[in-house]
Amino acid sequence: MMFSKSRQWRRLLVAGAAIACLGAGTAAQAADEGVAAVWIPKELRFTYMGFTSHYSCDGLRDKMRAVLLKLGARKDLSVTATGCSEGFGRVSPFPGVVAKLHLLQPLTEENAPKEETKPVSAHWQNVDLAPTGDPLRAAGDCELTEQIKQRVLPLFSTRNIAYSSTCVPNQLTVGGTKLAAELLMTDQTSDSKATSESKAP
Repeated sequence: MMFSKSRQWRRLLVAGAAIACLGAGTAAQAADEGVAAVWIPKELRFTYMGFTSHYSCDGLRDKMRAVLLKLGARKDLSVTATGCSEGFGRVSPFPGVVAKLHLLQPLTEENAPKEETKPVSAHWQNVDLAPTGDPLRAAGDCELTEQIKQRVLPLFSTRNIAYSSTCVPNQLTVGGTKLAAELLMTDQTSDSKATSESKAP
C-alpha cells in the first residue's frame, strides 16, 4: 500500500513538473489542466501602521479575513483582532490580526502529504487586490494594500505579481494603487472535502 501511494505521488510530481516546463504560450492551457497541490498550515501576525486611513479592530479584522479568502485561504481559517486599545467599533492606533489558516502550495517531494491526506486539484487564477468601492474610500486603503503586498502576499504561492502605487501619506489619489497576482485556487468540491476532513473527530 505504501508503495502504491508513493508511485501515485511520483506521477503527480512528474505531471506538475511537465506543466511547469511548458512555454509562456501554453501557460493558460497548463492552468486549465490543473495543478496538484497540498494545504499547508500557516500563521499570520499583522499590525497595520498607516497615516492616511485608520481602522477599528473589528473593521480591520473583517477586511483582512476577506482578503485572505480572496487570496485562496481555506474557508476554515480563524482571524482574531489584536491591538484593540480603544475597544471594538472605535478607531485604534495600531489594529492588527492574528490569523491561523491553510494555504495551497504546489505538490513537491518535500511537502508530499501524509497517508491520510490526499493532494487536491488546483489551478492558477488571476486575483485583483486593488481597493474597490467608493473611489475616495478605496484611495484611502492604499497604505493597507501596500502592506498586504509586502507582508501577506509572500505567505502564498504566487506568480506574475503586478503592483504599482502612487500612495502618499495624508493624500488621496483615486485609482493610484493597483495590485494583482496569479494565485493557486482549489476546486470548490476539493475545498469543501478538505474542510470537512479537518473538522472530523
